[in-house]
Amino acid sequence: MKKIILTVAIASFSFANAGLAEDAAKLDVKKVCDVKANGLEKVIAVAEKFNPEAIKLGVEFKRLGVKNREYIKFTKEAIKAKSKETVIKYKSKGKEKTKKFPTDYAAWRTCTFAVRALQLNAEGKKTWRLAVPGDGYKY
Repeated sequence: MKKIILTVAIASFSFANAGLAEDAAKLDVKKVCDVKANGLEKVIAVAEKFNPEAIKLGVEFKRLGVKNREYIKFTKEAIKAKSKETVIKYKSKGKEKTKKFPTDYAAWRTCTFAVRALQLNAEGKKTWRLAVPGDGYKY
């Protein structure tokens, strides 16, 4: 009886997580991450929703030495402070560095990175066969 309950719990957990990745695959990134149409708070909420799944799958974006979780953290701080500029602090090769972005651009970037990481992961699972040698294509 305990095995059945454990199996059902594991299956339902994996289906719940698969649903989040599938939801991201169906989204239109331009509409969901549009700061002018949706506002900063909604765009950051989308990024916070999908980025933990990307971290768990090991596909979180890292751009210019900064992980997406850091973009989210510092963008939220800038929104709370009502700042027009987001200052992102990170370490690279033992040195502390900073990058500055307009807050609306940083919010758009975090949202896009979170959603696209899951979309690219889903696309890769479907299309990986096309890149395999011996698949019938001539290179």
